[in-house]
Amino acid sequence: MSHLQTSESHDDLQGQYCNYHPPITHHCVSTIKGDNSCISSLALGGKFLYTGSSNKEIRMIKCDTLRAEFDQDCTIVTGNGAVKSLVVSADKIFSAHQDHKIRVWRVDENEMQQPKLTLVATLPTFSDRTLNVLLLKNHVHVSRHKRSTWVHHNDTVSALAMSRDGLVVYSVSWDRTLKIWNANNFKCLESVCNAHDDAINAVVVSSNGDVYTGSTDKTIKIWRKSESPEGEKHSLITTLKKHKSGINALAFSTNENVLYSGGSDRLIIAWEKSDEDDMAAVAVIKGHVKSTLCLTVVSDLLCSGSADETVRLWKGVEKCYCCLAVLEGHSGPVKCLTSETDHAGCSCDTSTSYLIYSGGLDYDIKVWQICIAL
Repeated sequence: MSHLQTSESHDDLQGQYCNYHPPITHHCVSTIKGDNSCISSLALGGKFLYTGSSNKEIRMIKCDTLRAEFDQDCTIVTGNGAVKSLVVSADKIFSAHQDHKIRVWRVDENEMQQPKLTLVATLPTFSDRTLNVLLLKNHVHVSRHKRSTWVHHNDTVSALAMSRDGLVVYSVSWDRTLKIWNANNFKCLESVCNAHDDAINAVVVSSNGDVYTGSTDKTIKIWRKSESPEGEKHSLITTLKKHKSGINALAFSTNENVLYSGGSDRLIIAWEKSDEDDMAAVAVIKGHVKSTLCLTVVSDLLCSGSADETVRLWKGVEKCYCCLAVLEGHSGPVKCLTSETDHAGCSCDTSTSYLIYSGGLDYDIKVWQICIAL
């Protein structure tokens, strides 16, 4: 049985013991077996759970009931290499791939037919590539002996994020770039080259448009759009340093007052705004015994997945975080998470219910119901 742990001191941070332990029950309500491929990404949209895997597949799984009984509806083989990230916007799905591409899919729902995904575009688009390849000024050095146009990612596209209004998509890559795309015409609007000193693994966007990127170089960087001689461009606002190893995941609290980062140092760090342009680390959350690989937030519940094969549930009381539960059942690292409120609820009317979806390198997707006493 895994031990529950709480936030602790770390460098200049003062840890506090957290004695907040509300009654909580949890159980795995469903396990969806993969097709001999690791689950690398998960996203919820409308009636569907979308999964991306290491064998190039995107699965579109319909939630038949609020009790999370699933039937597989559609499987699509895409590109080359793993599907690293998925974001949903209205009737479109954006997928990031190991083959350096971003693909856009239309969700076709017809009550008379099986739902399906139809490829709409591959980014960068043909017109974007053609317009930029002809002018030398649009070429950038990728390596000592290689050049490419600025609209291309030149390594795995590791993560995607969508603006709150659904008009802009942000992508980050192991090529150390941050790119910004129009979500309607799919044009590349901007590329921030050498945004980090090493591979970028995570990106989130706040409601005010600030972009947060996390990297193997152990830093989080905050980018803000501002006027420049070349038009509106993103510039670096600040760099957050506290992790001792690379950063794998980022997530905001529901009200965006707190940014959470998970790293290969096994830690989760909670950051709060110290002024308009900076954030301060206010808590270090310890419990995982191997790398923290993914994070998701639902209501006031923080969920983390780890290479130690567990999912941990955390709740913050002021600047102290308690581990409410450890979800055990995966037989490999937990690579991705997503979550939602369970509107069907628990059997008890005095509890709040959530559904946590976890995908692992053991090929499984697990659906967990969490009931927390009010």
